[in-house]
Amino acid sequence: MCGNSTTCRSSRRRKMLDLKITNGTIVDGTGAKGWKGDIGVKDGRIVAMGKVDGDAERTIDAKGHVVAPGFVDIHTHYDAQVVWDRMLSISPWHGVTTAVMGNCGFAVAPTRREHRDLIMRTLENVEGMSVAALTSGLGDWGFESFPEYLDALEKLGTAINISVFCGHTPLRLYVMGEEATEREANADELAEMKRLVEEAMDAGAIGFATSKAVTHTGYAGRPVPSRLASMQEIETLAGVLGEKDKGILQATIGRELFIPEFERIARQTGRPVTWTAMLAGTQLADGTAEEHLERTRELKNQGLDIVPQVTPRALMFEIQMKAPFIFEPVSVFKPVRGASFEEKKRLYADADFRDAFRHKLSGNIRPGFQRSFDMTIIADVPGHPELAEMTLADAAAQAGKHPTDFMLDISLSTDLEARFRMPVANHFEDEVEPLLKDGNTVIGLSDAGAHASQLCDACLPTHMLGRWVREKKVFSIEEAVRMLTSRPAEVFGITDRGTLAEGRPADIVIFDPETVGCGPVQRVWDFPAGADRLISEADGIDAVIVNGTVIRQDNADAVDPNGPLPGNLLRGGHA
Repeated sequence: MCGNSTTCRSSRRRKMLDLKITNGTIVDGTGAKGWKGDIGVKDGRIVAMGKVDGDAERTIDAKGHVVAPGFVDIHTHYDAQVVWDRMLSISPWHGVTTAVMGNCGFAVAPTRREHRDLIMRTLENVEGMSVAALTSGLGDWGFESFPEYLDALEKLGTAINISVFCGHTPLRLYVMGEEATEREANADELAEMKRLVEEAMDAGAIGFATSKAVTHTGYAGRPVPSRLASMQEIETLAGVLGEKDKGILQATIGRELFIPEFERIARQTGRPVTWTAMLAGTQLADGTAEEHLERTRELKNQGLDIVPQVTPRALMFEIQMKAPFIFEPVSVFKPVRGASFEEKKRLYADADFRDAFRHKLSGNIRPGFQRSFDMTIIADVPGHPELAEMTLADAAAQAGKHPTDFMLDISLSTDLEARFRMPVANHFEDEVEPLLKDGNTVIGLSDAGAHASQLCDACLPTHMLGRWVREKKVFSIEEAVRMLTSRPAEVFGITDRGTLAEGRPADIVIFDPETVGCGPVQRVWDFPAGADRLISEADGIDAVIVNGTVIRQDNADAVDPNGPLPGNLLRGGHA
């Protein structure tokens, strides 16, 4: 018995929980069967699970709903957006509590002041980011080196946890200037890049990221800098991971960078490799997805962690012909890549260009691309609402024109403002299912923060739960939650996220399994300088909790975006 009432009251206050979640079905992220129980949170960590007694400053009744670890998104591009949007919208709307940035080697640090415009114009072209939004949103930047960037993010504060790759493209520009888009590095330049990767890893980079993808074209139609790197350069920079025995290599595949090269790097470094992306309906180098999965299994049996990223969503791009990202790899579009706005319009009106475009898209292109083009939808034509949501093929037939000519005609008639939605890959779910089910893949490729005006896949987690769990019944809730939490955390070496357990950080999402999902894509104009982006509202997400703080509840922010925020910078993959 406590004889001093003041001491008793003080003791009760000390023991009072900050947050208690009651009556939920706890799905802990390990894949284990869900069970009914409560969760108690104190000082940002889970301190009790099961039957939790005692009072709490705040209680959430999760009866009939699932209580799971916050989702881990390993493939985002929030590197610039985070500077003006500390909430990292829209990822938390869909239950994401940890995001990895800097994928594909695209980042904003290290960047010299004189190269800022080059980086922004590169991001505009390859990642669909508006230069006006970047210029306005980044302001005076406030950083140059990679360590300075991490320090700036930590000081800035974020709603969710973030981890950052050291990116190959800014690294090359920092050392080589514009020549980074023209040639291989010499010995001195390579030595300096290696030093900078070492510096980044010491500062807390989660790994090194690069790209050799032919689709990755930067400003003025030039290849992004990483595409000019030799394999010796990539192996040398990835070698830093082996020397320090930490971090992961993330790469977007290209003609000179695929499984044989990944195997060599994995053997040399002893570090994991993850590549982007294994998509249904696409040809991957010299084999099918199933053949590459089989090779991945063989390498896994040899002790090599080479993990393809897959996605449960169809990859749908909404484009305008003033930024024809989808068509840029097509040879016919070579003169378009570096063309100005007015030059693009002249090309689209040119008879020779039209003949070549028509010929190419009349069965003279790889079957997968042809199939995607044939499924193109007209999203919007200013002044012609009757065309919205018609297939391009149907609208063209009604006009008595070839689809390519009709596409160019309505683009020119609207000063290139007409929008088209084209499925690039993953549009047949029976082809996607085996990729998701294979235990050697990992879910990634939300591309959150990139292609903001062209696609919206930040809603990947709620799509997974709504479509593949509830509607298709391909996965149990426990399996899907594991695929969205502990599996990506495990692959990326994020050691303190992805599961619910006593002592772990309280990153939690509460959702209704009967209604969870994502809404239709909508276009909004809420970026700096009035730039547009695509968003999707979440359904069935009751609450999102980061390090013990409720940041979203009932589809609204529950914290002040301009005040203190609970997210941590995960240096080296952990807080």
